[in-house]
Amino acid sequence: MKRVIATLACLVATGAVAQDARIGERLYARYCTACHGATGVGDGPMVRVLTVDPPDLTRLAAQNDGMFPRRRVIWRIDGRDPILEHGNEMPVYGDLLAGARLDIRDETGETVRSTQPMADLLAYLEALQIR
Repeated sequence: MKRVIATLACLVATGAVAQDARIGERLYARYCTACHGATGVGDGPMVRVLTVDPPDLTRLAAQNDGMFPRRRVIWRIDGRDPILEHGNEMPVYGDLLAGARLDIRDETGETVRSTQPMADLLAYLEALQIR
């Protein structure tokens, strides 16, 4: 029940941000499946050549007390994560996910400046979470 309320709160908090998980799924297929796999569990075909295993994207909420870590995911993907600034195998997709600028509410309700394609990708990643 707590997770349902939190999810609804995130959806309400995003206000006018229309998220399209179908577009997000296409973005995921194009940019993410090589490492994270078709289902997001980290078993993509590139795994055998990576020195760091890709995380299981279906467990992000479970590993964050049931809340999908929107800010961390956005920053990891677009390159604002401090870990990525110092080098990491995760490619930075900020430029590839350029588009209409908008504000996305994170899991705490704070605003994160991002883009429409990122909002769509987030919708898809949130749908992948194990319930």
